[in-house]
Amino acid sequence: METQGLVSMTDEAQLRWMALGDTTRQPPVVMLHGGPGLPDYLGDVAPMVADLAPVYRYDQRGTGRSPWRGPHSFARHVDDLAELLDAWDVPRAVLIGHSYGTDLASRFCLTHSDRVAAMLLMCGPFVGDWRTGDRAERGRRMSAAQQERLRELEELPHRTEEQEVELLTLAWFTDHADPERGWHWAAQGAQRRRPINWAMNSELGKERHADPLDEHLAELRAHLPARAELLGGADDPRPVSALEALALRLALPLTRIEGAGHEPWLEQPDAVRAHLRRFVQSTVGA
Repeated sequence: METQGLVSMTDEAQLRWMALGDTTRQPPVVMLHGGPGLPDYLGDVAPMVADLAPVYRYDQRGTGRSPWRGPHSFARHVDDLAELLDAWDVPRAVLIGHSYGTDLASRFCLTHSDRVAAMLLMCGPFVGDWRTGDRAERGRRMSAAQQERLRELEELPHRTEEQEVELLTLAWFTDHADPERGWHWAAQGAQRRRPINWAMNSELGKERHADPLDEHLAELRAHLPARAELLGGADDPRPVSALEALALRLALPLTRIEGAGHEPWLEQPDAVRAHLRRFVQSTVGA
């Protein structure tokens, strides 16, 4: 059973949410999509566990069907999640974040640890100097012509719809372990995960640089719920060694999904499904 609705925030922003499963069951799972600046894209992941617990998703403000023109901050996005939990009458939730969603989940946990029943951080958060390795690996996976074309598109002051799709396809296909299937998934995502809120991406990127999560890891470790884990694709261009270092600093288990990149449910759906089901089942006792 799928339901959806629209919730008004205290600053009058409206966020569109979707739920799959029996929403009377507690605690639910809340999936936090990445970006920042993309609409929700976890619709294929939610059914993997929706029979064990209801799964909520939402378009973060300024993306998808959650229109917003105004400033963005981590604090406001954390408040959004707290207000959504209130609207759903959810005291505590199991958070499953992906990519930027892991940053959001972590910052929410720092502020509202009493509302986090468990937390699974999937393909993030990446702390320390991970970008050097990421750039090098993406360069290895792209031809010289592809790299040059991507630079040309990035430097354009304005892009047509066709150019935007081309840019995103080039930027995203290296996220995957398999380059041929990766190109297909990237092209598909470039059509569906639109429009991208580039202003939101820039604002939160600047705040992440000014107030990195790295500086809050000791506090985060102290606020983690009893069940918290990391999961990453072994072939994500973002170095899995960065997640390994984070796992040590947070004293958390890390599961590596072999043969998978930044969206491991696409390349290894059975392995991801099994892991998510084990995690959720051990948390909610389904």
